[in-house]
Amino acid sequence: MRYEYGRVGQYRYAGMFFEEFLPELRGTRGVQTYYQMSENDDTVGAILFAIQMLIRQVDFTIEPGGPSETDKAAAEFVDSCLYDMANTWQDTLAEILSFLTYGWSYHEICYKRRNGHKRDPDFSSKYDDGLIGWSKLPIRAQDTLFRWEYKPGTDVLTGMSQMPPPDFGVLTIPLGKALHFRTTSVKNNPEGRSILRTAYRSWYFKTRIQEIEGIGIERNLAGFPVLYAPPDLAIWDEHDKKAQEAMDWALDIVTGIKQDSKMGIVLPGGENGWKLELLTGNTSKAVDTNAIIERYDKRIATTVLADFVMLGQQSVGSFALASNKTKIFALAVGTYLDVICDVFNSQGIPRLMELNRNAFAGITDYPRMVHGDIEDKDLSVLGEFLQRTSAAGILQPDEQIEDYVRREAGLPERLTTESGSADLSIDRPSKITETDRGAVLPGDTE
Repeated sequence: MRYEYGRVGQYRYAGMFFEEFLPELRGTRGVQTYYQMSENDDTVGAILFAIQMLIRQVDFTIEPGGPSETDKAAAEFVDSCLYDMANTWQDTLAEILSFLTYGWSYHEICYKRRNGHKRDPDFSSKYDDGLIGWSKLPIRAQDTLFRWEYKPGTDVLTGMSQMPPPDFGVLTIPLGKALHFRTTSVKNNPEGRSILRTAYRSWYFKTRIQEIEGIGIERNLAGFPVLYAPPDLAIWDEHDKKAQEAMDWALDIVTGIKQDSKMGIVLPGGENGWKLELLTGNTSKAVDTNAIIERYDKRIATTVLADFVMLGQQSVGSFALASNKTKIFALAVGTYLDVICDVFNSQGIPRLMELNRNAFAGITDYPRMVHGDIEDKDLSVLGEFLQRTSAAGILQPDEQIEDYVRREAGLPERLTTESGSADLSIDRPSKITETDRGAVLPGDTE
């Protein structure tokens, strides 16, 4: 009996995808285009920097899969693995975030036995419990992609093959030994979709206009060069070799005039000896390129809901408008955090726990990675909410609520006694009497 009768309908051939209708955004050529956009455009760079900095300051924690002590021990183990790798968690996260620029990122999972300190940093560990942890999660760069590997006759992805420098040999990393991040899963495309995709058109025209603007400024400063040939020189005669040599020389002059420290030319033909002239041009500008470039910058930022970065550059916009825009942007960035956690929860953590199943037998469920909030809570709003719900009897203060408030406010953790409950009481008389006012306590001076 067949399990599936239909197919997803992916446009792929020999492990390469052709879903993108623009050739310049397809495959490794698209990777180079997105790299140029991210590294050579100030607006795109500012957007990606804002996203990366917001995500990198978010706390990633591991929650137990159940209430038992074994569940808690398993969560603590996974959390320790995140911070016991050869590369720091922040460095690993920075590599993972490349899936925003390119639409996907692929990371090989490397394991190690936690047997204490070793000379080789890939196998060294802060723990000596003998469990199997993550050694590192190195990226397999997008520009090294050779093809995607699929189970023959199906749409089941089995791995990624790459041709990395310096030897450019074909290496295949199975999907079962990797973490595969992608922004979207339309038609189950392993290459996802770059968040810069809809900004490409605006970026393309903006770049061309900037190049034309630079040429126009240079020509306005240097002037429009015109070189007159002698009337007896047939420069248009293709059969006159000397005339063509003179023509080539003249073209080199007019096309090579630039506004720099060596600008100038010496020509024969002064009627009364040496003659010096200044070549000037029209400095007026017919088109306001600033307005056009600003328009494209705003469209680029709008494609990822980051147009708030433009508010400070214009004399418009209120604080309320900026606040609303940043909240919408934060919600959008929150979905990328969900992607990261989902990949670890579905691919990374289950495989890690299976390798250590004997040490954590009987767990309720696998531990799960969760992320904190991008924006800090408004403590005044939170305080007003807690006050109203407490007064209405909806919420009653308990240890969990106190821990949450302390965490959101950045306050120290609760002080607990041996019994586990907080003891904030101080022995003091309930009422100060006249006798108490006149008493001299130990340590007081007359």
